[in-house]
Amino acid sequence: MKAIVKSKPERGLWMEDVPMPKVGHNDVLIKIKKAAVCGTDLHIYKWDEWAQNTIKTPVVIGHEYMGEVVETGMEVDRVHVGERVTVEGHISCGFCRNCRRGRQHICDHTVGIGVQRDGGFAEYIVVPAKNVLKVDPQIPDEIMAIMDPLGNATHTALSFPLLGEDVLITGIGGPIGAMATAVCKFAGARNVVGTDLSPYRRDLARKMGATKVIDPTKESIRDAMGSLGMVAGFDIGLECSGSPIAFNDMVENMYNGGKISSLGLLPKNTQINWSKLIFKGLTLKGIYGREMYETWYHMEMMLTSGLNILPVITHRMKAENFQEAFDIMEEGNCGKIILDWE
Repeated sequence: MKAIVKSKPERGLWMEDVPMPKVGHNDVLIKIKKAAVCGTDLHIYKWDEWAQNTIKTPVVIGHEYMGEVVETGMEVDRVHVGERVTVEGHISCGFCRNCRRGRQHICDHTVGIGVQRDGGFAEYIVVPAKNVLKVDPQIPDEIMAIMDPLGNATHTALSFPLLGEDVLITGIGGPIGAMATAVCKFAGARNVVGTDLSPYRRDLARKMGATKVIDPTKESIRDAMGSLGMVAGFDIGLECSGSPIAFNDMVENMYNGGKISSLGLLPKNTQINWSKLIFKGLTLKGIYGREMYETWYHMEMMLTSGLNILPVITHRMKAENFQEAFDIMEEGNCGKIILDWE
């Protein structure tokens, strides 16, 4: 079968012929229909420090996808051939303390599909049946393909109550920040204010429902608050940028007792204004993946009740044109890019 492979420990990805995966007793074989490019895939493509320390080549990449079940293992009884499905990308052990207390997303032994094992940028993929999800038929294929990152956005946004709250999102124009914007508005936030350096992505955030989006190099968050009649700080912060400057700007502008969901990966040498965080009594929560499987339930219910994230999909192309997709991703002038495997 055809697959996009990180076959060498250097910059780049390659479309190759690889063996069909074998179906184990508890596995499901899925024929891929749609897939989406993620920032993690871009890290692997660029072969940066994180990728060099994490990826063992060769590996088929890709962890955002959907397709049709074409074969099931002999012990699989809840997933059936012909069903339209997507997949939770983290395979948990099921036996560690976190798994047994309902925190599978922070399993001690997590294996990432498309990172530690072959992923979904291929004509077919084999995954454990327990990770396969059937969703409401009214959810389109291409939205199904991005439910993995929508799950990150949902986990980030819904970690704290939002009804009537003022929300600040740093890195609001990235795909997850943009989707988190839509989730916040859907969940009843009052103002959703965001910062982003990219004009393209600031415009994308506005399309996703942001109240106000600013270029932090030209306008201060304090001025943005004033233009909205806000007299105190933000109740909720969603850090999606991975920028130390943006993170400290967020801490500075939080209201006392505010709560921050931190998704962006900050550099190791990040200096945080701890006195502000402590004296303001702020709560800081690290976000990883999706809460399995409550976040998936929340996503499905919102998508079938009016949540619209379609504007976040900005490009669609055939899978064989993946190089173009990664060129666009590297430029940054995009939201989600869908690869068509049909």
